[in-house]
Amino acid sequence: MPVETLKKYLDSNHIKYVSIKHSLAYTAQEIAASAHIQGKELAKTVIVKIKGKMAMAVLPANYRIDMKRLKEAVGARDVSLADEAEFQERFPGCAPGAMPPFGNLYDMEVFADLRLAEDEEIVFNAGSHTELIRLSFKDYQRLVVPKIVKLTE
Repeated sequence: MPVETLKKYLDSNHIKYVSIKHSLAYTAQEIAASAHIQGKELAKTVIVKIKGKMAMAVLPANYRIDMKRLKEAVGARDVSLADEAEFQERFPGCAPGAMPPFGNLYDMEVFADLRLAEDEEIVFNAGSHTELIRLSFKDYQRLVVPKIVKLTE
């Protein structure tokens, strides 16, 4: 989903958001530094497979996903990280690794880490490595309806 499509979706749902443009960056630390935000404020989208079906795990960028916790949260043993080659075509127009955490727009279930729900805002890649979107977590939750679970240590 190109950045403009995401913005149109947010606009059509009357969501207030801020677009943050930054210099080209790939890692969470580079992105946070370039955009002048703390790493813990940045959410990253990790694509996982649960019983063979793709899903999104959204967590603070400065944390790693705890697969054991995810397995417990979804009640399944067959849970693994998806390989980029398995899912990239599901995100047309998005730069690899910059998928916005809107599984509802990609027919994917979304699991958001409890730490994100504790913050008033969420900041995430908007489909590119040069732009972020910041909006209230309540608005994000209303649109995406993620399952809030503990995904990190």
